[in-house]
Amino acid sequence: MPDGGFLVSPRTNRRLDVFDIARAIATDASLPTDLRVPLKSAASFVGRIPAYPTGAAVCEVEVDPHTGLVSICRYASVDDSGQPINPLILHGQVHGGIVQGAGQGLCEAVIHDSAGQALSGSFMDYAMPRAAMVPRFTVALTEDPTKGNPLRVKGGGEAGITPALASIMNAVLDALSPHGIEHLDMPATPARVWEALKAARRGEPG
Repeated sequence: MPDGGFLVSPRTNRRLDVFDIARAIATDASLPTDLRVPLKSAASFVGRIPAYPTGAAVCEVEVDPHTGLVSICRYASVDDSGQPINPLILHGQVHGGIVQGAGQGLCEAVIHDSAGQALSGSFMDYAMPRAAMVPRFTVALTEDPTKGNPLRVKGGGEAGITPALASIMNAVLDALSPHGIEHLDMPATPARVWEALKAARRGEPG
C-alpha cells in the first residue's frame, strides 16, 4: 500500500505494517534461525528546527474629527531575528511590512456592489498605500541568536507586517476612545471614521 502497509486481502480491512511482519518473522518457530532476525532501523533528521522571532511595535496617530482622516505621526518597532546577516536588508523588509500593514489597516479594501460586481477592480479604484501616508520609521534590532541553524538566524520577512495592523488600529481606537468608540472595522478610511464619529455624536453605541 502507498502508506507502507500490507493488505491481507482486498476484500477485508485486515492490514499489517512492517513491524507486524517483522514481529511475526522473529517469532515464527517454523522458520530457520538465520531468517528470524530482529528488526533494525536508522533515520536522520534534516528538517528545520523551529526558531521563534519576537518583536514589539508602537504607533502614534492623529485623527481629524472633521474629515475622519487618520495620519500616522510616529511608528517604532524592535525586532529579534536572531543574528542578522545584513541588517540593512532586514530593516528594508520591516519598512515594507509596516507600509503593507498601514495599507491594509487604513485604506485597502475590495468593494462590491449589491449585485456582487467588484467596484475596486483596478488601481484607479483600489486604494494603495503611498509614501505620503507614512512617516520616517524608527526601527531597531535586538539579537537573540538561535542554536537551531548554523547561521543562528530567525525569520524576519514578517517582522513588519505582523504587528502593524494591531498597533495602527489600536492607536486609532485609542484616539477615538474619548468619543466612546470601542470598535472599528478595517480599513479605517476617512469615511468610516467620520461615520463612526457622527454616530457617536448621536449617542449610538460604537
